[in-house]
Amino acid sequence: MYKLALKIAWRNLWKNKVFSLINIGGLAIGLASCLLLLLYVNYEWSFDKQFKNINRIYSVYENDRMSDKVTTNRSYATPSQLAATAQQTIPGIEYVCRLVEGGGLLNYKNNSFNKKIIYTDPSFLKMFDYQFIKGDPVTALSSPGSVLITEETAKVFFGDEEPIGKTLKFDNRVPLTVTAVIKNLPVNQSYRFDLLSTWSFLEKEQPYLKRMDWSDGALNTLIQLKDKSSFAAADTQMRKIFMQKQNGAKYIEFFLFPFEKNHLYTSFENGKLVGGGIDQVKLYLILAASVLFIGCINYMNLSTARSEKRAREVGVRKSLGSSRRAIIWQFLAESLLLSSLAMVIAFILLEISLPYFNHLLGIEMSINYSSYGIWTILILLIVFTGFLAGSYPAFYLSSFMPVKVLKGFKGTGENTLSIRKMLVIIQFGFSICMIVCAIVVHQQTSYMRTKPLGFNKDNLVQLWRPGALRDAHKLDLFKAELMKSGAIVAATETANGVTNNAVSTEKIRWPEQQKDEQIKMQLHFSGYDFAKTIGTEMLVGRDFNQAFGNDTLSVVLNETAVKTMNLKNPIGAKIRNDDWGRTFTVIGIIKDYVYSSLGAKVEPSLYFYRTDEVVNVIVLRLNPAMNMTSSIEKIKALSLKINPGYPLEITFVSQRMAEKLQNEKVLSILSKIFGGFAIFISCLGLLGLALYVAEQRSKEISIRKVLGADLRNILILLNRDFIKLVIISNFVSIPVAYIVAYQWLQKYDYRIGISYLPFLTALLLSVFIAILSVSLQTFKVARSNPADALKYE
Repeated sequence: MYKLALKIAWRNLWKNKVFSLINIGGLAIGLASCLLLLLYVNYEWSFDKQFKNINRIYSVYENDRMSDKVTTNRSYATPSQLAATAQQTIPGIEYVCRLVEGGGLLNYKNNSFNKKIIYTDPSFLKMFDYQFIKGDPVTALSSPGSVLITEETAKVFFGDEEPIGKTLKFDNRVPLTVTAVIKNLPVNQSYRFDLLSTWSFLEKEQPYLKRMDWSDGALNTLIQLKDKSSFAAADTQMRKIFMQKQNGAKYIEFFLFPFEKNHLYTSFENGKLVGGGIDQVKLYLILAASVLFIGCINYMNLSTARSEKRAREVGVRKSLGSSRRAIIWQFLAESLLLSSLAMVIAFILLEISLPYFNHLLGIEMSINYSSYGIWTILILLIVFTGFLAGSYPAFYLSSFMPVKVLKGFKGTGENTLSIRKMLVIIQFGFSICMIVCAIVVHQQTSYMRTKPLGFNKDNLVQLWRPGALRDAHKLDLFKAELMKSGAIVAATETANGVTNNAVSTEKIRWPEQQKDEQIKMQLHFSGYDFAKTIGTEMLVGRDFNQAFGNDTLSVVLNETAVKTMNLKNPIGAKIRNDDWGRTFTVIGIIKDYVYSSLGAKVEPSLYFYRTDEVVNVIVLRLNPAMNMTSSIEKIKALSLKINPGYPLEITFVSQRMAEKLQNEKVLSILSKIFGGFAIFISCLGLLGLALYVAEQRSKEISIRKVLGADLRNILILLNRDFIKLVIISNFVSIPVAYIVAYQWLQKYDYRIGISYLPFLTALLLSVFIAILSVSLQTFKVARSNPADALKYE
């Protein structure tokens, strides 16, 4: 029975080649799009899932409880002493570790490279089960001078030499012994590194870590519980630690957050989780389902449109004794066969497009053919698509009465036509909604990319301050020589770079402060001429300047800080930092500028003058009158002269700002690509319907031509019904698209207003494409010779 059903199904597909190609093509594109999006969703979802204990590992986050709001800090939010305190006071903890990500120069013989380093406790290797090639995870980080490296790092430094026991020199001065080698890290891990070093080594390099205050957030703390069920109790105890250690103070609260959610759940409002990257993943799932659904609707529409040709077949089969169940199975078999063929083509398309997709998004996805999961998903998609696409045609066509269809079937009855129209409206409605959302995402991304930042990012570069450049005199010489050479026009130093987040504190006091008023302030550290170098404006007063002597007790505020503090006469006001126990005098007001999130409001910020290693990044304004390549070469040459042995890595600030739009860029690209695919599939369906309608109405068209109708009138006649459906689709989908776009925009403080342009563009584009698709077929019919259709009448 099954063999016969498949044989008949194959003959029907082969007999109607054009309709079969349109159906298979639409489903194949829908399936390929769906698979590609599902692959990307799996890539995002699988972050850190490869660790066996991931469901028992938790990050410690911090809530800053201020008078106006609660701000959640996800990284570098805990003090050094929290780890030991938690281990001693919270029952149920198995392991705890501290962690800081950094970079540094490593050399071996004549090979010197800047590498990414993570400094952590030995328990880190008990929590995360990396695949060891050489060495023992128990002893890999047992001594302060030991270091673990990845397979790739071992190859870079040692080639084919045995790495274990070899010595790498950190910063050209401190020897580190290689004790273990692990396999290269997959891309989908939160913590990526080239080398893993010890916490005790970091404390020697940065002694302040041993004398941190409880309100100092400078590192990440990770905890692994013995049993996941003890999370609630451990979290409750964690939330009390700061209050217990600070005499009942409640302005800081530590809490546990599942590490497996660390990548996708990133947004908090007033201390409550509200989403993050998971929202974008949900959008991709909806996008995948929409494109596949549009392909399935194609099949339903074209199958019911061909109902007149299949009606007699159903009537004959029923007359010969076939049951309705057998006929339903026959049509579902056709649908499953078509779905299987479409999946083969979709898989070929997926393999071809995957490298381009990876390059476009800057990721590394691959298909794991040895995984049972991928084959299960493929089979489920074939079955689901086959039954979804074939269910309505199967139940509809199998319902025909033998007496009626054998006497003469009138398949274009009102009910049939209404259902077909509804399917076209739904199909184009999905496509139009996707087009509108793609345009809104593009507009918002363009707005954030082109919105004035408050400083001039062009010709602005930054570089780490290693080796001899840590010396203030050498640094001054470096800047002076570059100015003399004409390579730069301004220079300064800052902490962690122009585009990175600053240190925050709640312990700022000012003259007009209300009782119990606590506001989170961002603290920035810089050298002289900071505003001039980055290209922003001093609104009142002055910047730190060597001509005014020592500015170590001076502070510069941004506009938002002045408004937040409600300072009427800010210049000369006294600002106290209780963390440091020092009072500073306000010397200037700097214009607000965007340095962190391009879609979020600028926070209150205070700028302090520093000359020590805290200001670890040199910022240079290149001379616009000089060729950029020449300027960079002069900077490299002078750095090599003053600071030999330290390879120079220059970063453009404009590039760093562009990277902050990565999520929006990905969403914009995917919505455009798959929105385009959705429209293309819908147009394939229209083309197939137009082909069928033109075939059915060929005699009517011929009679009209004989009676004097011209080409224009016939084209309007054939296009009119389809255009009506597309216009109705627009009116149905526009409110839905508006709601989706509006909700998505709410996560940005700086956002565009939704204008009529996306909706008008979607309307005109969909109508134009529909006319073009339908006219490709109807033009051929309208120009045919009437005699060909009427010669047998």
